[in-house]
Amino acid sequence: MQPTDIEHLAWASDPQLSPDGTQVAYVVTRVDTAANRYRSRVWLIDVDGKSNPRPISAGEETDGSPRWAPDGRSIAFTSTRRKDDKGRTRSSLYLLATDGPGEASLLCDRDERIAQLAFSPDGSMIAFASRVRGEHYESSEVEARKPRRIDRPMYRLNGEGMTLDRPMHVLVVPTDGSAAAFDVTPGDSDFSAPAWFSDSVRLLASRSDTSERILSSDIASIDLESDDVEVVTNGDGVYGAPAIDPQDRVACTGYDDAAVFPQNSHVGLLNDGAAQPTWLTTSVDRDWLAFPVSAPPEWVGDSLRALVADQGRVSLHDVDLDGNVTEVVGGDRWVSGWSSAGSTVAFVAENPTHAAELFVVDESGERRLTNVTRTLTRASEPIPAERFTAVSGDAEVDAWIYRPADFDPSKQYPMLLNIHGGPFTQYGDFFYDEAQMEARAGFVVVFANPRGSSGRDNDWGRAIRGKALDGPGWGAVDFDDCMAVVDAALEQFPFIDADRMGVLGGSYGGYMTSWIVGHTDRFAAACSERGVNNLLTLDLTSDIAGVCAFWFGESALDNAAELLRMSPISYVDEMTTPLLVVHSDQDLRCPHEQADQLFYALKERDRDVEYYLFPEETHELSRSGSPTHRVQRAELILEFFSRHLQPETPGASE
Repeated sequence: MQPTDIEHLAWASDPQLSPDGTQVAYVVTRVDTAANRYRSRVWLIDVDGKSNPRPISAGEETDGSPRWAPDGRSIAFTSTRRKDDKGRTRSSLYLLATDGPGEASLLCDRDERIAQLAFSPDGSMIAFASRVRGEHYESSEVEARKPRRIDRPMYRLNGEGMTLDRPMHVLVVPTDGSAAAFDVTPGDSDFSAPAWFSDSVRLLASRSDTSERILSSDIASIDLESDDVEVVTNGDGVYGAPAIDPQDRVACTGYDDAAVFPQNSHVGLLNDGAAQPTWLTTSVDRDWLAFPVSAPPEWVGDSLRALVADQGRVSLHDVDLDGNVTEVVGGDRWVSGWSSAGSTVAFVAENPTHAAELFVVDESGERRLTNVTRTLTRASEPIPAERFTAVSGDAEVDAWIYRPADFDPSKQYPMLLNIHGGPFTQYGDFFYDEAQMEARAGFVVVFANPRGSSGRDNDWGRAIRGKALDGPGWGAVDFDDCMAVVDAALEQFPFIDADRMGVLGGSYGGYMTSWIVGHTDRFAAACSERGVNNLLTLDLTSDIAGVCAFWFGESALDNAAELLRMSPISYVDEMTTPLLVVHSDQDLRCPHEQADQLFYALKERDRDVEYYLFPEETHELSRSGSPTHRVQRAELILEFFSRHLQPETPGASE
């Protein structure tokens, strides 16, 4: 895959089985190079795979979130096809009958995104989540708006901008079009993930308040008749994603102590009157709310179905009310969405050589229903990944390797070590376009899940917490693990040239890249992207300000010296590796002052450093930035490493 092949990217998502289990609605997203944007469309296909899929939305803009009415006769979906009188995009909710030709009817539209649709059991209403704008937005002219009064540290969010006066609320709209959507969760708190009780009058939703502890959330009940909104759980944990079965049994995901971070989420029952759930999945110490998917568990009879992150894989499992766990969809792949009807499961999954496609599994077995990635696979011939392990002290680290295009075992190749963000996330068996581009450019590509990653038990994720939490902090065993992976790769794969190694990563991966070049000269070049370089200033300027207290037990105001000890900027004098710094000017998670500091410090030391700052992009540049910027970013990174590590493309020197 080359950077320009980004134009061929396409993937399936959000599969939704019809109530009778005979059809699947799903979303296909593609890159529109000419318009420099992404477009998505809702499709429908028969489960038996005997007919071709057909589109049920125009796909001219961004269509998505298909949800079946309980009677299976209509589908609701969202779209951005409408504009206001000034040409600004609206988010709209439509309802389309599936039993004959006809136009979709507009139920409502808003100036903020509509998401998380949920039909009431009687089909008369749809609940959804959307941000609600406050008085600051009364004037359409930005220059005339009043200043905001900031009263909490978390007043903005990366990719969303200001959220202080735009809380996420749950709204309800009648499906017959008889009334406008109405807000059922007024106030300053955020509400999301609505779920209905069987009476179609009461709901549950996730509730959080950014004026309180930044990591806590609760389950709240909503009564449409009385207008009462009541927090059900105790305020101590991280509880969310409620799911209600026809018997009004309630399940949710989360954990009990919001002050302990990171930790694996679990699936549990929230019994009537209980202030905290009874967890069902603790026998499997893995994350049952696999990042980045935040879907609620699904009731299937007397069991609950949810995704589990496990050592680079994401699979689908059932857990019964006695805590017995059964795999439903497994394998070396990454499941990112599913729905069930009877004994049929529709799901989307990807692996290292294919972006997400739609599958079904039933009594007759598993089969793939779509081939939306065929243009990319034909154009780029994706390269498979190979698992290996590295021993680091008393730990075994999961790792993967991609051999370069036109691989010749008699040759020596340069290597690029990729380090993921988070750090409580994982690499694994998914389609990683960056690895494909690096391998196509003639590099051996290596990545791993060092301690601090998800996909393992809680001890693994907490292994790099701070000294105040009885851990060593960042830049300790995680650094050891990364270097152990390099040593294992050199030992197991003799075609890697130890004198031509590069390292790169974004966010926490940018942190570790900067840390590595401040602590070893083994790499000939490095790229630190959207990175953390000064924990002291990050803790005071990020959209999640104060997060250091959760990772390290101490904030910037508690122990500045300790945060500086763990900060790459403190080791700039030892940084002699040629370094590329890449950042986005609208990044609120790791503000670009993090890149500015590192660039300025290295320039002052007369070091070899290059800095690129992308305009109007956020922390998500590499994943969902504009297609043009994604191509430019990939090209400059590959050019930088090609210049310093000198691969032949394809192949390498003898």
